[in-house]
Amino acid sequence: MKTLHFGGSSAAEIADSIETHLRSGALSCGDALPAVRALASRLDVNPNTVAAAYARLRDAGRLVTDGRRGTRVAPARPPVADATAVVLPHGLRDLAGGDGDRSLLPRPPSTGWPGLPADAGYGGPAEAPLWQATARDWLESQGLPAEATGVFSGTLDAVERALRHHARPGDRVAVEDPCWPPMAALLHALRLKAVPLPVDAQGVQIPAAECLDGCSALVLTPRAHHPTGCALSEARWKALRRLLQSRPHLLCILDDYWGPLSQEPLAPGAGLPPLWLYVVSVGKFLGPDLRVALAAGTPALIDAMRAQQAVGARWVSRLLQTLAARLWQEARRSGQLAHATQAYARRRQALEFALRSRPDAQVPTGGEGLHLWIPVHDENAVLSALAARGWAAQAGAPFRIASAPAVRISLGDLTGAEVGPLARDLAEALAPVPSRPVF
Repeated sequence: MKTLHFGGSSAAEIADSIETHLRSGALSCGDALPAVRALASRLDVNPNTVAAAYARLRDAGRLVTDGRRGTRVAPARPPVADATAVVLPHGLRDLAGGDGDRSLLPRPPSTGWPGLPADAGYGGPAEAPLWQATARDWLESQGLPAEATGVFSGTLDAVERALRHHARPGDRVAVEDPCWPPMAALLHALRLKAVPLPVDAQGVQIPAAECLDGCSALVLTPRAHHPTGCALSEARWKALRRLLQSRPHLLCILDDYWGPLSQEPLAPGAGLPPLWLYVVSVGKFLGPDLRVALAAGTPALIDAMRAQQAVGARWVSRLLQTLAARLWQEARRSGQLAHATQAYARRRQALEFALRSRPDAQVPTGGEGLHLWIPVHDENAVLSALAARGWAAQAGAPFRIASAPAVRISLGDLTGAEVGPLARDLAEALAPVPSRPVF
């Protein structure tokens, strides 16, 4: 163990002293810290004070407790990677990737669009006028206030800026379980502790009041929850909102990534909590390369997010904003968005109907979106059985925090001719393996 000088008389001061050694490099990955009682004796403080300092740094991901090995500096964080990335064996049909159907995405007219903005220079507005008008129309159609908005480079960009402003390392953030893996990875990168909230057919289940008491933020998917496809019901939202009303400092983040493709109403549009942020990215309905997301929320929060943006990227490309706005408007005018919505719904309904016709296929129905979430006893066994039949599905493990095993079937590229064979093979993969007698 390295001999280092730690100081402080309170948990915060002791944690800051340890943090100083971590930042200077005097403490590195795997180094042991003094036992709680030993450091308490050295600093002449109560052992509970040192334990609280260690707990604060553990919650922030800086320390780990490893049984008899004691408290040590946490290992370096692994490089950021796509938790759902799958390398497919040759010849398997991809139902794991999760991309939408590219044929359902709108495209600019071959003649181009006149009037795309000329270079406004560095002093131009952060929000392109056409994007701002389109965003306002969308918010009003969903019953959301449009007084404070911003435009960011995708959902994660907006959520990260909100959490950097509102939360501190070590804070607890409530999330749906299962949840979108990049959201969980973002919380980990910000050294925030994810608190799992179970999900059912009506959306996130109402947590105990004391669960939210210790949280600084709550992240919800109000429609087409990824990966289960459920929507937050009006009754469920009203019950949750009552809890949030008495917690005005708890930030409620609404990730409405499927909104323009949804057939469900936006439950939070009927009444918002004291502190809120709504985010809708255009990636799912206009294409993932259009890195543009609309954020609306409490004015002070949006101002803080835009202030962060102003000292970094400064703005999202106004040309990109205008292109996204025109595609969005044209997709609504031409009926292309409605066509995509119906196409995805038909695929989901066809697969659910085909599965219901199979004996012993216990598969949840309802919901919307790109994915079917299927509870299983053994993820690897089901994935192997599907692979043997030519299908590549996604394990549920990257999506789960404390929820039960499942597999995810992505419907983005599923064709009508594939529905029947997939339902047959999926039902067989889900069937229990008969036990063999032991002689």
